[in-house]
Amino acid sequence: MPYKFNLRQKSLKRRFLLILGVATLIACVSFGLMIMFYEPLIENLDMSKTERLALGGLLLLYSVLRFSRLFKKDPSDEE
Repeated sequence: MPYKFNLRQKSLKRRFLLILGVATLIACVSFGLMIMFYEPLIENLDMSKTERLALGGLLLLYSVLRFSRLFKKDPSDEE
């Protein structure tokens, strides 16, 4: 099992940052997919199809990297 989940109660700060991280993930994924596939937005963007797909893909990659960092253990955070 790659992750060792701690069964202790998270502090208020850690819970807030987790919720904020999940909200950022949802926002970036939805915005990246909108740039790639949402027709009304595509009509207003002055970009080629390749540029749109690249920008949407970068946003999706960014959201995955942000989400993976949520579970990274910070050595200074151990109490």
